[in-house]
Amino acid sequence: MQCDICGNKEATIVASIEGAALNVCSGCGKFGKFLRTISAAQKAPKPAIKAPTIPEKEVMDMLIEDYAACIRQAREKLGLKQEDFAKKINEKVSLIHHIETGRHEPSIELARKLERFLRIKLVVEHEEVHDKAKKEAKGESFTLGDFIKIKKG
Repeated sequence: MQCDICGNKEATIVASIEGAALNVCSGCGKFGKFLRTISAAQKAPKPAIKAPTIPEKEVMDMLIEDYAACIRQAREKLGLKQEDFAKKINEKVSLIHHIETGRHEPSIELARKLERFLRIKLVVEHEEVHDKAKKEAKGESFTLGDFIKIKKG
């Protein structure tokens, strides 16, 4: 068992340090109040069980890159001005103008609304694969000493 303070492999004492019961080596035990010793049965580490790596798929809806040009071309193909188009889909003219110039990216909901009205494809599904298994160190864990830099001086 590792020392919770310095990371030494031989933690033989349980000591109360700053109100926390920690497994520490004999060198670090002097920093706290002695509680008990660790028996051999408690020292034996449990064998690590590795979880099988299961690739996790994440499906996201994303806009196509040239959405602004597609929306403008489809609107012009229907013979609508921005004002008329905005009224028909119940959106502000300024929003339509900003979307068509590329200064505003529509939300997925608004993009789907535009898809239905203009009969074009704006939203595509993007699939990412992530490994679900955690990357851990080989049997070692973090200790307080890993987080605290002791200033010698």
